[in-house]
Amino acid sequence: MELRHLRYFIAVAETGSLTEAAERRLYTSQPSLSRQIRDLESHVGVQLLSRSVRGVELTPAGKAFLDHARLVLMHVDAAVETARRAAQPERETLAIGFQTGHEMNWLPRAMQVLHDELHQIQVTVSSDYSPDLAEALARGRLDLAFLRIEPGYDLEYHVVDREPLIVLMPNDHRLTARSSVVPQALVGEIFIGGSNKAAVLRAVTEDYLRRAGLDIKLDHGVDNMAMAISLVASTRGVALMPEYAKNLLPPSVVSRPLHGEAPTIEIAVGYSKSNTSPVLERFVARLDELVRLNQRH
Repeated sequence: MELRHLRYFIAVAETGSLTEAAERRLYTSQPSLSRQIRDLESHVGVQLLSRSVRGVELTPAGKAFLDHARLVLMHVDAAVETARRAAQPERETLAIGFQTGHEMNWLPRAMQVLHDELHQIQVTVSSDYSPDLAEALARGRLDLAFLRIEPGYDLEYHVVDREPLIVLMPNDHRLTARSSVVPQALVGEIFIGGSNKAAVLRAVTEDYLRRAGLDIKLDHGVDNMAMAISLVASTRGVALMPEYAKNLLPPSVVSRPLHGEAPTIEIAVGYSKSNTSPVLERFVARLDELVRLNQRH
């Protein structure tokens, strides 16, 4: 068994399609991918995937194997990253990740916290979706990230802010006439929300609608903000999304606050408990300063 077998298997499991995994994730042919999966199943000795009318599904054995396969790759990636950093110890580094759209608010504040030692360290900055940031932290690709508290990862989180949900809609939607939107006004609209991958957003949204006594079914589930905004514009639906969406809106999509007490999603600084970076340690020690900087804005 080789690492590529695990990567191929995980790609198929996450997309639920041999074709999509081959073309969009792995850039290989479907026959080649199918052969690699058969080789993996032959090595393991049990069937891991089954085909159905809905696509490719995990067998019970496949579900058990998936968690361990992800863990193996996380450890391998962390080992590679650690070795690379050890080979260049002459300059301290800090790799920071931001949930896409949040860098506009948090990058200047993070740099202000590091201001006194910026000339001594090399800072790299990237942006991604929250679950992908959590995985990058677990695998050692990032030292810290501004993200949601993602379940299923052994990470340390420090909450630095709580962000309300807002309503996104087309710029000529009937609800634009309102200064704020009551949840009952969403009934009957095409509703866009977080997919299973965006587990935190989905849970917060479902809890809010349940407390409001509304049985609103999800018409479209999205993994990321760009997809949500695109669907709002193309389906003329509405979406409940975190407030940072306002940093990304095109002219065709506008936002309104929710009426009353809106549900919130926590924004946290996350990092791996096993990360021994001295720069990370110094940054974490100054998180109170970061929170104060945020409160001033």
